[in-house]
Amino acid sequence: MRKRPVHPASSPVPAGAYTPGLVAGGFVFVSGQTAEKPGSSDLVEGDVKVQTRQVLENIRGILEAAGCSLDDVVKVTAHLADAEDFDGYNEIYRQFFSVPFPVRTTVQSVIPGGSLVEIDVIALLPERPDR
Repeated sequence: MRKRPVHPASSPVPAGAYTPGLVAGGFVFVSGQTAEKPGSSDLVEGDVKVQTRQVLENIRGILEAAGCSLDDVVKVTAHLADAEDFDGYNEIYRQFFSVPFPVRTTVQSVIPGGSLVEIDVIALLPERPDR
């Protein structure tokens, strides 16, 4: 199986040895994203709503660079630093995804770097005649 890395210039600078996105087997796998500003490793300032919006914008950029969109996402795993932030996170999440929503797991975790939320996704790469 071939793998194609996806690293748009607008995505945050990875903090470790990982690729922001990877196309393989008809899917796009997006590494856990936190609320870093595009092209940077600095977190946006704000509450869980502000950070969730930035995380999902970062994910959208990686997916678009891979040739798909948030509508193609089939699986979401989200980590919240504080489970009490679920309602705020979920409010913003609903603005980015539509019915049928992707399957999702949301857990409370220790997230490095002071981020309030980290999300990774798996998306189905749309079939195109040139692939």
